[in-house]
Amino acid sequence: MRKEPDDFGDVEPALIYIARKLKEALALESLLTEAGVDYLVEPDTYRGGIVFRSARVGAFFYVAPEAADAARQVLTTNGYRPQDEERGSGSA
Repeated sequence: MRKEPDDFGDVEPALIYIARKLKEALALESLLTEAGVDYLVEPDTYRGGIVFRSARVGAFFYVAPEAADAARQVLTTNGYRPQDEERGSGSA
């Protein structure tokens, strides 16, 4: 279920995915909600492009640190490639 930043209190949420398109973000919201995962989604910038690199806006999905492994498993099971937990990078 979608949460607000205040719902996480002083805990630093874990980044699990960066959706680069609105359609992808909406599908991911539905997937996480159906799976019963509490998540936070916020717009932020990332670097994209191969030849012409530029700053782009995406939907960054976060969960509580203790729920990160389970949330990443939900993503993987459904064909998504979650963010690498060590570096915060990966392909979305």
